[in-house]
Amino acid sequence: MSVGWDTAVAGWEGFAPLAGDVAADACVVGLGASGLAAIEAFLDRGLSVVGVDADRVAAGAAGRNGGFLLGGPAPAFHRAVERWGPAAVDLYRDTLGELDRLYALLGPSVIRRVGSIRLAGLPGGPADEAEAADREAEVADCAAQAAALREHGIAVEEYNGPLGVGLYLPDDAATNPVVRATGLAARLGRRTPLHEHTPVRSVGGGAVVTERGVIRARFVVVAVDGRLERIVPALRPHVRTARLQMLSSAPISSHRLPCPVYARWGYDYAQQLPDGRLYVGGGRDRFLDEEWTHDADPTEAVQHHIEDVARRMAGGAVRVEHRWAASVGWTPDDRPLCARVEVGVVAIGGYNGTGNLVGPVTARAAVEYLLDGKTPPAWANALDMAAG
Repeated sequence: MSVGWDTAVAGWEGFAPLAGDVAADACVVGLGASGLAAIEAFLDRGLSVVGVDADRVAAGAAGRNGGFLLGGPAPAFHRAVERWGPAAVDLYRDTLGELDRLYALLGPSVIRRVGSIRLAGLPGGPADEAEAADREAEVADCAAQAAALREHGIAVEEYNGPLGVGLYLPDDAATNPVVRATGLAARLGRRTPLHEHTPVRSVGGGAVVTERGVIRARFVVVAVDGRLERIVPALRPHVRTARLQMLSSAPISSHRLPCPVYARWGYDYAQQLPDGRLYVGGGRDRFLDEEWTHDADPTEAVQHHIEDVARRMAGGAVRVEHRWAASVGWTPDDRPLCARVEVGVVAIGGYNGTGNLVGPVTARAAVEYLLDGKTPPAWANALDMAAG
């Protein structure tokens, strides 16, 4: 399975596996977006940290997603406000603050501040009456989302262009998620030991037991989104693993997508890079039973759907170059998980497919939870399984 994003980091030298037992103030399991943010937060508080990952940096969902940097959580803003109240507004502002921080750190070559488009339906005319009715319903939903955003002073514009109709959100951005993660990891690796290819067997009792040695640490953050319930079995009622699939195309002649575009209630999505290549994903809702799985291999049925999405986004034929899938975590109420599973151990995940910014802000909340005893924000599912 080849991942299109990886071609940009073909020369990544990486970090050596753990080479025996070590001790530190803190250990972070997972070197994706959230894990790297947790490491940075610990370091900024003056603690020694060891970070480990079972594979390469960003070899999981952190480097296999659509590269969308969107404000807010998985539910559309107005629906999140209806369900969570002011907490939804807080999360939206927190994620935009995280985006500002990333942009200041990595610059415009990695973080492209181009906004995003939510389309009501896929580009082109509806294929049948059911698609036409669904598109009409989504047009109304876009209007409700825009009204809620404006009520809270968040930038939004109507979009009516060659792709269709919907909303343009100018605060959002795009990235190559592998370049973003490896860039952050390289910076942090100059400050503290990071270890790739170091699978974790167990966490608890002040120790992270890996296949390469034991890490003794007073504080532990388990920052693994997909398959989190395998590392922390106690979380099985609270988070569930799903598969998300993508493909990338050869360059197309027209630059159809000015920014990340998501359509059909957010289930289908695409980004076009400056070189003309399309990165396209989606279709999980059409194959829900099959996509609740720990398997991270692409499937023919979903890939066929994504190819159709790619053609509609491109306005014509595309040639597929890469196909891949990733495991991500879902929570029943769509809020990210920030769970104290025992004294000194907090597990985070369950970003519902929107971990690029939600993950890091959850990680920072986890570090404050551990070091200061500060209850995580109301937008997080702050379980305390160690209480009592």
